[in-house]
Amino acid sequence: MKIGKVYLVGAGPSNPELLTLKALKVLKKADVVVYDRLVSKAVLRLIPAKAEKIYVGQRSGRHLMPQEKICGILIERARSGRVVARLKGGDPFLFGRGGEEALKIKRAGIQLEVVPGITSALAVPTYAGIPVTHRDYASSVAMVTGHEDPTKLEKHVKWEKLAGSVDTLVVLMGVKNLKAMVKGLIKGGRDRKTNVAIIEWGTTRRQREIIGTLEDIVKKANESKMKPPAVIVVGDVVSLHKELSWFKR
Repeated sequence: MKIGKVYLVGAGPSNPELLTLKALKVLKKADVVVYDRLVSKAVLRLIPAKAEKIYVGQRSGRHLMPQEKICGILIERARSGRVVARLKGGDPFLFGRGGEEALKIKRAGIQLEVVPGITSALAVPTYAGIPVTHRDYASSVAMVTGHEDPTKLEKHVKWEKLAGSVDTLVVLMGVKNLKAMVKGLIKGGRDRKTNVAIIEWGTTRRQREIIGTLEDIVKKANESKMKPPAVIVVGDVVSLHKELSWFKR
């Protein structure tokens, strides 16, 4: 029997108009589509009715299906000769466990292709009128996860060291750990008056944002009841939000 193929496909940041042409092409020919929680319904409607759709949605602290089982499904379906699309929000290789899945697939002897997606780390600030770099404000940017594996003995994100090493910080999955992040950045020497933006459901009709500083952003986030999915931007570029805001919901 001919062995199939697995595509790791980036679905972009929930807005279906930001899906790439290559991603659409793969979805149209897929026999099986395994998708996550943040893949929008509008994108799912692009999948042919004949394709098997498997929901494996995950969110912080709540996993519908263990990662090992997800990988098992991808491998088993491909071994049965089918074309499998693993559809992941944003870009599959940026904080989406795509690298882990890719290794499992390759080590199982399955053909693999990765289709990059537009990451929310860039698209969401853009939709909020915040350029993550600007000649007058920021020459460096770092993309950081605000949620690390809780089983790790040592955390890789060192907020105190990041505080003075980069102009703009873009934090994904960081709302729940906002207080600790702010505390670490201030302890590391970042000015309390540094601008901060939190953008919830960016690029969609549900988008909303709050603007503050390291000094008051935790209070504002609590008052506004900001929840995931949200992107946090820290840096002087946030000051451009008011002037460059362009997205009409």
